[in-house]
Amino acid sequence: MRVSLQAAPRPALPMPPPAPLLDPAGPSTVLGGQTSELPVPVTPSRTSLFGPRGVCLAGPDRPFWVADTGHHRLLGWRRPPSADGTPADWLIGQPAFGREGRNGQGPANAASLNVPTGIARCGRGLAVADAWNHRVLIWQDLPQASHQPADLVLGQAGFGEVLANRGQAEAGADTLNWCYGVHAEGDRLYVADTGNRRVLIWDRLPVVNGQSADAVLGQAGFASHDENGGAAPAAGSLRWPHQIALIGGWLAVADAGNNRLLLWRSPRPASNQPADLILGQADAAATEHNRSRYWPDAAALNMPYGVAAAGGRLIVADTANSRLLGWRVEELATGAAASLLTGQPDFAAKGDNRWQAVARDSLCWPYAVAVADGLVAIADSGNNRILLWRLAS
Repeated sequence: MRVSLQAAPRPALPMPPPAPLLDPAGPSTVLGGQTSELPVPVTPSRTSLFGPRGVCLAGPDRPFWVADTGHHRLLGWRRPPSADGTPADWLIGQPAFGREGRNGQGPANAASLNVPTGIARCGRGLAVADAWNHRVLIWQDLPQASHQPADLVLGQAGFGEVLANRGQAEAGADTLNWCYGVHAEGDRLYVADTGNRRVLIWDRLPVVNGQSADAVLGQAGFASHDENGGAAPAAGSLRWPHQIALIGGWLAVADAGNNRLLLWRSPRPASNQPADLILGQADAAATEHNRSRYWPDAAALNMPYGVAAAGGRLIVADTANSRLLGWRVEELATGAAASLLTGQPDFAAKGDNRWQAVARDSLCWPYAVAVADGLVAIADSGNNRILLWRLAS
């Protein structure tokens, strides 16, 4: 029997074209950037980025922080830059802007990093998912200086410890394993504990190192850490949770490994509670990327890592399709099609930079999204850059 490896024909262009999620004029500011179509080493500096996977927008006149993941550091600006290539003002995680290496090539401490990924406002301060140190670092106030040490650590008993699940065979309410996402809303803290296939919830912002979480999603209990809870995929299971957001009372989790977004009709579900609806799949049992098809459509997802709320719109970084999708909150329903799009010409298109040379308005593996006052920050990881882009009117 002969098997064809040729991709299925691309679907015909939809009519009418999709509504834009972000300003069709393109990003207002580009930081970092891929300058060659071939992979080249990215030398660390005040202006370079290497696979950034996290962004934190605190407001138009507040500090702006980026998780420069590949350089194992955080870069900070006094306010969101308005000019391309604006040099960073502050640095955390390395002894100098021209240096790189895990934990600054030294032992872990309160100002070192090893694959920092998620980054978000946390009360008055900042929380960072320091993924390969298996911990979350918390600054009680937004850092406004270089080399400022964190005030608290979660997942470890102290700043010098870095073992997954604290070196234990099982997970616990106070352990982390490859934590890639973090989000805070009011007094509540959420962490995507990715390697343990779960989301942990603290009902009050932690006040001591190693503080235990109050609830867990994706597992039957705090000790469990199997993929999809050790069973078939279901509405309450997780495979590769990443970014977290809240919109209109809904809690949204980007479950990249199951190629879907899970949403709970409450910002504080009970432990192990099943999600109320699913985006990216027709039902809770389905997990294939692009709903088992080669080409995407408006209802499909392929490794979605990022999610954010923008007023009444839910923004999803559909990472492996190199696009951003948007749903209005009133459109949310299991299997619902997105109505807004940026990064591709139509819902049936995919491909890094639209399978062309990098352009100002193209995307290559966008990992995270943050929103403040109509401005969207995108970690355009595959292009080694950050895009600051206004919402479409």
